[in-house]
Amino acid sequence: MSVQLNCERSGQTPLILDDSFLQNPHPVYAELRRRRAVHRVRTWGGVDVWMVTRYAEARQLLADPRLKKHGPTTDSLFPPGNVTSIGTVLGDNMLFRDPPDHTRLRRLVTAAFSAHAIRGLRPAVVDIADELLTAMSHRAPGRVDLMQSLALPLPIRVIGELLGVPPAARTRFSSLVHPVLSSSDPDEERRAGVELTQLLQTIVAAKRKEPAHDVLGHLVHVRDNDDRLSEDELLGTVFLLIVAGYETTVNLIANGVLALLRHPAQMAALRADRSLLPAAVEETLRFESPLNTATVRFTGEPIRVDGIEIPAGELVVIALLGANHDERRFRDPDTFNLLRTDSRHLAFGHGIHHCIGAPLARMEAEIALEGLLSRFQHIELATDEPLKYRSSILMRGLLSLPVHIGGRR
Repeated sequence: MSVQLNCERSGQTPLILDDSFLQNPHPVYAELRRRRAVHRVRTWGGVDVWMVTRYAEARQLLADPRLKKHGPTTDSLFPPGNVTSIGTVLGDNMLFRDPPDHTRLRRLVTAAFSAHAIRGLRPAVVDIADELLTAMSHRAPGRVDLMQSLALPLPIRVIGELLGVPPAARTRFSSLVHPVLSSSDPDEERRAGVELTQLLQTIVAAKRKEPAHDVLGHLVHVRDNDDRLSEDELLGTVFLLIVAGYETTVNLIANGVLALLRHPAQMAALRADRSLLPAAVEETLRFESPLNTATVRFTGEPIRVDGIEIPAGELVVIALLGANHDERRFRDPDTFNLLRTDSRHLAFGHGIHHCIGAPLARMEAEIALEGLLSRFQHIELATDEPLKYRSSILMRGLLSLPVHIGGRR
C-alpha cells in the first residue's frame, strides 16, 4: 500500500493517501490511531488536511463550534462555474452552513425525515423493494450485481417518492442522480448535473402552480410565502435531500450484504432470528460505514487536538470509519458481531450536522436485508477477485457487488 507513513515528522509533513488507501483504509487508520488522534495527510485529490482518526476526539470535534463549514477556506476547494461540484450545487444548504443559517435551513426540512414521516413511507419502500427483488428472483439461480439490482435503484426510487417527483419524470430523475453523485467522468457529471437541475426547476415550477403535499411542495410553499428560502437555497436543499436519501443508503445496503456474506456465522444468526435486523444495520454502520469521512470543515480559530495545535484556517476531516474501529472505544473493533453491545458509532456524524437521512437509511437497509433473506435461501459472492470501491475520500461505496442467488421462496 502506497502510504508514506515514515515521512511524517511532528505532524507537519503530510502523509500521502492514494487510491490503495481508499480501497482498504483499515490498516492505515489502525496505524494512525496507534500514533495519535490527528495527522496531517494529503488526500487522493491532492488536498492537505488534518485527519482525526480516534473516536473520542472525532466525536468531540464533530460538535465543536470552532470547526466551521462555510467560509473562504472551504469555498476554495470548489472551482467557480462547475455546476455539479458538491461545493457549489450543495453550497446553499445546511450541510455547508453554520448557525444561524444552518439552524434556519435544517428546521425547514426536519419534518420530511421525522420518525412519523419515515413510518409513512414504509409501505412504499416495501413495495419498491418487493418489485426489485421479484425482478432479481427471475434470474435465480444465477448471478446478479446487487448494486445495480437493489442497492442503487431502491434508494433513488424512494427519494423520488419522498420528494414528490411526478411518476412520469421518475425514470429520468433516477437516470440523472447516479452520474451526478457517483460518476468518475467530470464531463458526464457536469452534463447530468445541468439536466437534473433543469428537471428539478421544471418540477418546482409545476408545484408552484399546483401546490402538493410532498417535500418539494412544502419547500416551494415555504419559499414563496414565508420568504425564507432563496432560489439557490431551494435548489441546494433539494440536492442535499437527494444526497441524504441516496448515497448513504446505497452504501449501507451493499456494505451490509457484503459484511454478512464474509461472516457466514453472522448471516446464519440473522436468518435464524430476524429480530437481529436492527442490530445488523447498526453493526454494518460501525464496521463498514457508508461514509469514510465527514464532509470537510475548517478551523475558525487555533485548536489543540491530542497535543497538536492546528492553526486557524486549516482544513479538518473527521475519519468516521477510522473512529468506528477505535480500540479505545470498541471491544474487538475489527470483528463483525451482531450481538455487540457497544455500538454507539459515528457513521452518521454527531452534533448539529448529524445526517438528517439516518432514519430513512436505516429503514431501507432493514427492508432490503429482510427481503433478500426472505426471497433467497442461498446468497454468496460470485467472484474471488478483490472488490473495487469508489475512489472517494468521502464515500465508502462499492462499484459492484456480484453475487450468486438461488433457492427462491
